[in-house]
Amino acid sequence: MRGAALMTGAMVTFTINDSFTKTLGDVLPLSQLLCLRGLGVTVCLIIMARVMGQLRFDLSLRDWIIMLLRTAGEIGGAYFFISALFHMPIANVSAIMQVLPLSVSLAGALFMGEALGRRRLLAILVGFGGVMLIVRPGGADFNIFSLYALGAVACVTLRDLIVRKLSRSVPSLMVSLTAAAGVTVSAGFVSLWDDWQPLNAHEAFNLAGATVFVIFGYIFSVAAMRVGEIGFVAPFRYASLLTAMILGVVVFGEFPNSLTLIGAGIVVATGIFTLLREQRLSLKRRVVPDRIR
Repeated sequence: MRGAALMTGAMVTFTINDSFTKTLGDVLPLSQLLCLRGLGVTVCLIIMARVMGQLRFDLSLRDWIIMLLRTAGEIGGAYFFISALFHMPIANVSAIMQVLPLSVSLAGALFMGEALGRRRLLAILVGFGGVMLIVRPGGADFNIFSLYALGAVACVTLRDLIVRKLSRSVPSLMVSLTAAAGVTVSAGFVSLWDDWQPLNAHEAFNLAGATVFVIFGYIFSVAAMRVGEIGFVAPFRYASLLTAMILGVVVFGEFPNSLTLIGAGIVVATGIFTLLREQRLSLKRRVVPDRIR
């Protein structure tokens, strides 16, 4: 239960960070925002990794290459996600991102030879149908940034899939630190061609809020994985969608329409089914060999 509470806290704080970030869309260049926020996150993760004894640089060349590929996915995901967030309702972007458990399962079957039964495949297809209800290609509300949200899903799927190839000895905080540093450095490099904007007190407060809440999101998410059983706590990640809907109405005056709500419900239902099904199959794979022995 502590793990579930921590996962819920992680998703809520990450989404509050998204809300703070969205308020800066008309004020700061994306590169400046990512660079400034990334500096705070990187410093915090360095301190956390140091305190927890996870700041290690004696990793194998193979693990460094995998972490760099994962970082590339993180950079692409940050660019596409925040670009979509600046131009779409926060609840719509969050709902599209909830398809990640489905996209990771499908990509694992297609590219890594992982087993995918008929039930989970059907759930994935239904879930992607829910995404189409949210995106609605050709509809009046459809724009290029709907595709950016799907681009974020593709990049984060790559990120979450490639990490499965890491050695078990690689500390989780080291993986997060590498990604945060990669986003910060790449954004800083791109910002050399952008005009940095001065911040007034209100904008500085929003930037600080985004930084603080994304840091707490990292802390809670790492703690959730250490305290709780992954199969039990994973479904609580959908707390981010409820949080996004509430913040969309309260902060931005964005009311999701009925098709968006239906699509989000389908995505969440099929995602939870897929997570629970994977947990059940994982338990069977562990129990059967024990019985044979």
